[in-house]
Amino acid sequence: MKPKISRRDLLKKTSISLLGGSYLLASAEEESLANALEQGKQSKGFVVKSTLPKGKIGDLEFSRMILGGNLIGGWAHARDLLYVSKLFKAYNTPERIMETLHLAEQNGMDCVLVTPTEMQIVQDYNKQYGGKMQTMCQIRARSAKRPYAEIDKAFEHGADTMYVMGAYADRLVKAGKMDELVDMLERIKMTGCPGGVGGHALTVIEECERLGVETDYYVKTLHLDQYWSAHPRENRNEFEVDNQRFDEHDKFHDNIFDLYPDKTVNFMKTVHKPWVAFKVMAAGAIHPKKAFKFAFESGADFIAAGMFDFQIEEDLQLARTAIDGAQGRNRNWYS
Repeated sequence: MKPKISRRDLLKKTSISLLGGSYLLASAEEESLANALEQGKQSKGFVVKSTLPKGKIGDLEFSRMILGGNLIGGWAHARDLLYVSKLFKAYNTPERIMETLHLAEQNGMDCVLVTPTEMQIVQDYNKQYGGKMQTMCQIRARSAKRPYAEIDKAFEHGADTMYVMGAYADRLVKAGKMDELVDMLERIKMTGCPGGVGGHALTVIEECERLGVETDYYVKTLHLDQYWSAHPRENRNEFEVDNQRFDEHDKFHDNIFDLYPDKTVNFMKTVHKPWVAFKVMAAGAIHPKKAFKFAFESGADFIAAGMFDFQIEEDLQLARTAIDGAQGRNRNWYS
C-alpha cells in the first residue's frame, strides 16, 4: 500500500516537469498556506504570534487592520470573470473560514467586518477557539415594514459596532433621504454601540459633515485608480458604484470603488472622525504593498481588507510597514 501524502507535501509537489519528471517547488503563497494549515491543525488554542498597532472608535479599541467579511459571505467583485464568485465560495468552506479567523487573530487582527447573517460564525469561532474577535457590522433596512430588523439582529448577536452600509447609504443620499439615514444611525446608537456611516460616493460623507450628522466614524472606499480595468475618469459618474453594469469597456462594470480618490483624500483631511478605508486594493487589482501604503499615508485610520488564509501573514507584515512609514501623513490619527 502506498503511504498517504500529506497536504503539505502535495502543495510542495503541485507541478511535475514533463521533461525530467522532477517535482517543482510550490509558490510562496502555497508554502504559506501549507504552514498555516499545519499550525492550525496542531492546536486550536490561542497563541498570539504578532501584534498590530491599534486605534479607537468610541470606547472600543481595534487593530488598524480589520479583516474584510467577504471570506464569510462569499461576495467577490469579479468584474467580467463569471466563475470567480463560485470559486471563492467553494474555497472558503466553514472550516477554512474558522482557520482564517484564527490566523488573523494570531497575527494581530482583532476585528472582522460582517453582515448580521454572518455574526453567528464569528460567535462560533470565539467559542471554539477561545478567540476575542470583535465585529464591525454593516446594516441596512431590507424592509420598509421592519427597517430596524438588521440592527436588532446584530445587537442580539453581540455586534461591537454597526454602521449603515455603503451601498445603502449611497442610495439614501442619492434619493435625498438623509432623514432615513440619520434615523438608522440613531437606532444603532440606541443599542449602545458606536454608530458609523459607510459610502462609496464621497457625497455621502460630504452631506453628513455639512448637516452635522452625529456619526462616530466613517467607512469610505479609497484606492488608487492607476490599474488596467479602471475606466476613464471622464466616464465616471457619482453614485454609479454597485449600480448598472455596462458592457462597454470604458464604463462601470464592477471595476472601481472610489471614483475620485484625490477628492476623497482632500476632503477627508477636513474630517475629524475616525475613518475606516475599504476596497483599498480595488478588489484585487492593486498589490497590498502599494494599496496599504497609499491608504495610511492618505489619512485612513483603519483599513478593512479581505484576505485569504494564505495571504494573512504577508499582508499584515506589509500593513505594519505601511503604518510605521505613515508618520508624515497630512491627516491626524483620529483614534
